[in-house]
Amino acid sequence: MDSRTKEPFIHLTKRGAIPKRKAMLIRAAAVVIALIVCAIITGITTGINPLEVYSSIISGAFGSSRKTWITLQDVSILLIISLALTIAFRMRFWNIGGEGQVLMGGLGAAACMICLEGKVPNAVVMVLMLVSSLVLGALWGFIPALCKALWNTNETLSTLMMNYIATQLVLFFTILWEVPKGSGKIGIINQNSHVGWLPQLFGSKYLLPIVVAAFVTAFVYVYIKYTKHGYEIRVVGESPKTSVYVGINVKKVFIRTMILSGALCGLVGLLLVGGINHTLTDTISDGRGFTAVLVSWMAQFDPFAMIVTSFIIVFMDRGAGEIATNFDLNQSFGDILTGIILFFIIGCEFFINYEIRLRKHHKEA
Repeated sequence: MDSRTKEPFIHLTKRGAIPKRKAMLIRAAAVVIALIVCAIITGITTGINPLEVYSSIISGAFGSSRKTWITLQDVSILLIISLALTIAFRMRFWNIGGEGQVLMGGLGAAACMICLEGKVPNAVVMVLMLVSSLVLGALWGFIPALCKALWNTNETLSTLMMNYIATQLVLFFTILWEVPKGSGKIGIINQNSHVGWLPQLFGSKYLLPIVVAAFVTAFVYVYIKYTKHGYEIRVVGESPKTSVYVGINVKKVFIRTMILSGALCGLVGLLLVGGINHTLTDTISDGRGFTAVLVSWMAQFDPFAMIVTSFIIVFMDRGAGEIATNFDLNQSFGDILTGIILFFIIGCEFFINYEIRLRKHHKEA
């Protein structure tokens, strides 16, 4: 009986660090393959020329000056949320509560706009809106962090559950402040007085979120890479036991970092309510709190790489809507194409991190 162990046909080996140029080539090849697959699926299922579909995707994002500004604005909002979550992710604290933290920030801003109209100067209202949004967002990050620090609860579940509480709070106040009564909607807040409406920069209503996103990106990069707090976050993320050994208070780092993460999400709530939509709904964040998790992971927690990944997500999302409009297709078809492209982009990371080797055939003597 042959007792020799048969060598596996396929070997997976962990790669060392590969040159950035080679990694970019792998990612570029993944995008090209994804586009080819999308073209084949489009041709088979709809009979539409794939080039026309791709043209519509570009048109959906950049077909006019207004579309371009909206695309950049949407990228900025998604980017800020992604940066907020990344601060927590870098210490391996899985904050899935971005959606709720954004809602609470928006609730704080809306409360100030509705309750303080005509009672205090507009400048004071806007300052209080900023404070309320940051504090409520920070509170929604603080609670799961405190539970983690005191009782070692699962932060994924606790932050996720906080989303549902925030949604119900927003729904409660929506009914309380609804205009007109019985509509179930708040409507445009302070439509005539514009109290609490954030200022337009250089006459553009789209520019403020873009400028804020630029500042937040720079801040998060410097905070993580060059500050003592950022160093502690990185050490806790790499090894909590090592952190304790070198004298870092891990519980304090959890709480402090989640307060900052929640506050930045709350800032997005302020931008959505006070600067973009001028109203409050339970869907105002539009799922971006969850999408930001994907953006952060795809960028491998790199703040500047998140600019690219945020753009890809928003570009494809807006293109999907344009496809549905131009070709009378279901919105889901555009989402299918988006999913295929993202699948290949995420999947290519496997080939960047691992090498596939086939079994060599040895000739017997």
